[in-house]
Amino acid sequence: MAFPPRQARVAVAAIAIGVSIVAACGPASAGASPGSATTVLRLGYFPNLTHATAIVGVADGLFAGALGPDVALETRTFNAGTEAVEALFSGALDASYVGPNPAINAWARSKGEAVRIVAGATSGGAFLVTRPGITDPSQLRGRTLATPALGNTQDVALRSWLETQGLSTTAEGGGDVAIRPQSNADTLAAFASGAIDGAWVPEPWATRMVREGGGRVLVDERDLWPGGRYVTTELIVSSVFLGAHPDAVAALLRGHVAATARIGDDPDRSRRTVAAEIGRLTGSTLPDDLLAAAWRNLTFTNDPIAGSLQASADHAVAFGLLEPVDLTGIYDLEPLNAALSAAGQPAVPAP
Repeated sequence: MAFPPRQARVAVAAIAIGVSIVAACGPASAGASPGSATTVLRLGYFPNLTHATAIVGVADGLFAGALGPDVALETRTFNAGTEAVEALFSGALDASYVGPNPAINAWARSKGEAVRIVAGATSGGAFLVTRPGITDPSQLRGRTLATPALGNTQDVALRSWLETQGLSTTAEGGGDVAIRPQSNADTLAAFASGAIDGAWVPEPWATRMVREGGGRVLVDERDLWPGGRYVTTELIVSSVFLGAHPDAVAALLRGHVAATARIGDDPDRSRRTVAAEIGRLTGSTLPDDLLAAAWRNLTFTNDPIAGSLQASADHAVAFGLLEPVDLTGIYDLEPLNAALSAAGQPAVPAP
């Protein structure tokens, strides 16, 4: 993201301790179920289009098929990466699809011990949507904007971009622009009611804010990155689980590669699958034309786009949301590249 150096800082805010589990398949002990030799792999993801790889992998049985009969898959859905990371830290989760900033925070908080990034999933699909009368960044002064969670990927992106426009923010919601962290569903309702002036959100919420809330896109985040490529979603795995069950992680990645390939080979069917699952998980069914428009803003890729992760870390450090952190060792792409080789696909370059 082509942001200039920043001097302003915002206060460090602790990641929420409570874990909001939207859906779960039931409790399980770490790694293996009681009285059984079967390994249990507990996987987290969000009911968002940006997590389509996970949704297709679960719904189409690609993960379960790759894992085989000796590994039981349990899934849980979350509202934000901060919640998924807390679940992983508490031992309630073994792997999760998350955005870059939660992955960086998990790495930094554990001094490089807790997690490894094992694959990319999605690039693109995040936008700043505002009221139609707001056509210039200067008009945001004194306004209230929303993000999915304090310190999450979109939250850092919004604060970074605002600072390049000479607009300050604070973790407490002060500064030139007030930022209100809240769930995406609450953001859409607040925008429609006039309670907020815009939000930096992932798809399909950005398109919903345009179509249902009458908003307009002020910033397409792709325009801020070289080549328009930046990591939106990636797959992280607990280091403990990876060390104890490398074969299970390798199998999960075979399912991940298969899910990415299915999305590429049959995007219309995959989109319908994702729409149905989001409807089941959230209780809200979206029109296919809306989902099709949002889908076009996403690129599904196994490449974690490592350069953008380092840039995200630098932005968080510059804002005081993160202490300086060395990301050396955060990636373990050997299992991914083995899965890609088995599928006859080229390897992802080492970071």
